[in-house]
Amino acid sequence: MTAVPTIWPGADGEPVSCREKVKVLNENHAEAEQILRDAFEDAVLMGVDEAAMRRILTEMVAGLPSPRRR
Repeated sequence: MTAVPTIWPGADGEPVSCREKVKVLNENHAEAEQILRDAFEDAVLMGVDEAAMRRILTEMVAGLPSPRRR
């Protein structure tokens, strides 16, 4: 389990300070971690190479489009 960030850096360089936003970010972190863990475990148990699956998941995150570029 990874640690939830203690500070969520804002686009302006300042930490996100709104409690409700921090709450949502923390909940999203927990949900994403669980989904990624499940996908990783399933893949490895079905015979996918661990290093390859880590690379695939990393590439997936790196390839996410920015919602600001629409």
